[in-house]
Amino acid sequence: MEVIGFIFGTALVSAVLFSAVKTVVLPRNAQSLITRGVFRFVYAVLAQFARFPKSFAGRDRILALVAPFGLLLLPIVWVTLVTLGFTLIFWSTGAESMSAAFHLSGSSITTLGFAPADTLEHRIFAFTEATIGLILVALLITFLPSLYSAFSSRETLVTKLEVRAGVPPSAAEFLLRHYRIGWLDQLESFWLAWEQWFAEIEESHTTFPMMALFRSPNPKRSWITAAGTVLDSAALTLTVLKGKGTGAAAVCIRAGFLALRGIADNFGVDYDESPQQGDPISISRAEFDQMCVELREQGLPIVDDLNEAWLHFAGWRVNYDTVLLTLAQITTAPVAPWVSDRSATSHRQPRISRMGRSDIG
Repeated sequence: MEVIGFIFGTALVSAVLFSAVKTVVLPRNAQSLITRGVFRFVYAVLAQFARFPKSFAGRDRILALVAPFGLLLLPIVWVTLVTLGFTLIFWSTGAESMSAAFHLSGSSITTLGFAPADTLEHRIFAFTEATIGLILVALLITFLPSLYSAFSSRETLVTKLEVRAGVPPSAAEFLLRHYRIGWLDQLESFWLAWEQWFAEIEESHTTFPMMALFRSPNPKRSWITAAGTVLDSAALTLTVLKGKGTGAAAVCIRAGFLALRGIADNFGVDYDESPQQGDPISISRAEFDQMCVELREQGLPIVDDLNEAWLHFAGWRVNYDTVLLTLAQITTAPVAPWVSDRSATSHRQPRISRMGRSDIG
């Protein structure tokens, strides 16, 4: 039993160390079962409470607590597991009882020293546990500023989009406002800025998957509805506006759907990595035609052949349609046209696996 206890205790401590390294230190997409489990638990609990408010603002206030409570609970889980792991280690190496081993482990992890280690072996384990406890605290101290810096960077352009695309944001409103102020020919810098934004969120939201659950300060805004609006605006600019499409718009779309796919991988979303033109999308042809007619009535230079325009627009949209709508569902995004106002299951059933895609680990 002592051997089994030592092995199991060592495994617990090792699991925490690997979790901390993957969550905080490793600058790449590497999933931790402990971190993932903590955030799934917090989300499941708060999602039940979020069912009671009748307004979306009320639900948003509750769901906004998911990421902060998850970050608060994560170090508690880490410390608890380390304490339990070393309790088993102390017990298996000669502690008088499990209670005495827990007493010594708690004293070591908190560095309070109220339970002295009597043997050299226990002193080594006590110093090791105290060091691990200090390392976990240091990692969290450096982790939170990085997290909130990435959040602030993400929200800057999301907030600016409200001026250009309204609340909730829509691609039609985006094009209409830029037409009215004569900026349809000056969107190059806008697409390049959002290409950079997509690259940044792909890096931050895959390195720190909990970033996707951080909600905007304004309940009417969301990073995912902003992303969908920009992608649709770029696709419409390329396909329905006469002579307004640019290479920057096309690059923005590609940066966008690659970023959303990378984030969707964290949630185990199943999507077609090589969609074909003609594959179904959640936008209907009637919706597309109606929007084009309304924009033409407002004076925008809409192409004459809507059949060809629809084929090209659907060819762009199919690259991000499933991941966009599914991420909007996962994050409980506020309602926005062509993003969170429809179900991802209306045309293709996404699969959200328990622990994510197998290629993540």
